[in-house]
Amino acid sequence: MTKRIIAYALTCAFALAGHAVMAQGTSVAFGGLKHDSKLPVEITADQLSVDQSTGKAVFVGNVLIGQGSMRLTAGKVDVIYGAGGGGNISQLEATQGVTLTNGGEAVEARTARYDLGSGAVVLTGSVLLTQGPNAISGDTMTIDLKTGVGTIDGRVKTILQPGTSE
Repeated sequence: MTKRIIAYALTCAFALAGHAVMAQGTSVAFGGLKHDSKLPVEITADQLSVDQSTGKAVFVGNVLIGQGSMRLTAGKVDVIYGAGGGGNISQLEATQGVTLTNGGEAVEARTARYDLGSGAVVLTGSVLLTQGPNAISGDTMTIDLKTGVGTIDGRVKTILQPGTSE
């Protein structure tokens, strides 16, 4: 097994053992999901509607959001701006099939809420994290992009693929 697979397997084993005892969630390091939430955000979509009275913009159809090396795709994304105007994005709420990627890691879920101020992403609904050939699933995943640490809650299941030695 490669060193990465061994470290990952041990992390998952300890995390899953802790989950079985505490039933509060599985914490796993997500190095590829460590990210600077202060980088500019680029959004492309088939359609955009803006409501000045609520301070909300809605992107619909093939939505692709890029921030540094991180990418988020969804069918619909609501952009919520912070107080005081100035066009500062406070939160992104993605629905209709969400995929979040950064490096060799990807997370799929039904919905995602990204708070740019805190750098937290909360994904809900049939969450599936893949890291190379390995996968972890659960009901909800919270990622702290500043540290790259995430927690998966709900019925957590993992699949580890044995590797070859280097």
